[in-house]
Amino acid sequence: MLNKVPEITLYFWVIKVLCTTVGETFADFLDQNLHLGLTNTTYLMGGLLIAVLFFQFRSGKYVASIYWLAVVLLSIVGTLITDNLTDNFGISLVTTTIVFSVMLAATFAAWYAKEKTLSVHTIYTSPREAFYWAAILFTFALGTAAGDLVAERLQLGYLISALIFGGLIAAIAIAHLRFKLNGIFSFWVAYILTRPLGASIGDYLSQPRDAGGIALGTTATSGLFFVTILVLVVYLSITKKDAIPEAASISSA
Repeated sequence: MLNKVPEITLYFWVIKVLCTTVGETFADFLDQNLHLGLTNTTYLMGGLLIAVLFFQFRSGKYVASIYWLAVVLLSIVGTLITDNLTDNFGISLVTTTIVFSVMLAATFAAWYAKEKTLSVHTIYTSPREAFYWAAILFTFALGTAAGDLVAERLQLGYLISALIFGGLIAAIAIAHLRFKLNGIFSFWVAYILTRPLGASIGDYLSQPRDAGGIALGTTATSGLFFVTILVLVVYLSITKKDAIPEAASISSA
């Protein structure tokens, strides 16, 4: 099995933020515009996610279309999990933020205890891939809770929240590139922060003006970002610019 995730390039981060934005807006679109409700939307997206992950695990190498479809669906499902806990069960955003932080930390601890690494450059076994996708799911759920907590409960607004999380990601990048902050730690902190960044951007674009947005709507916002993701994934599928060379995958094993 070759490495099952893409090389960490600028393309990776751009598509990741786009996926997180879609996760926020498309979940709202299905729930509110199509009137499916949170529960039915969760069942539908959860079923699609399981199907896509089946093909992802069956694949012996990184396939851009399957991988990024899984990320989009995980973003949507992660959003729906947090929204269900908050809206249907009345659990506060503070509590969900703490709970998902603990669950993510436990996933990393179990992953490291078994595999002795958290590097995304070594996802070439099924157990490591399972840990990887579990961590991704919890980053999305945590990011949704933390993003909503900052933007809504703390009443900072979507634009200010996006600037805050964007600034934190920039600080992590500078700490890694300039001051040699551990690469694996930097990656996962930045990955977690892209979720509330994308959610804040999505809400800012889609929500009405009286709620702090610019009223683009969930349909237009989701469509715009879906098309952008599709174009980038098709480009990467053709050029293989984000594929880790086979020789590098084999040597890392």
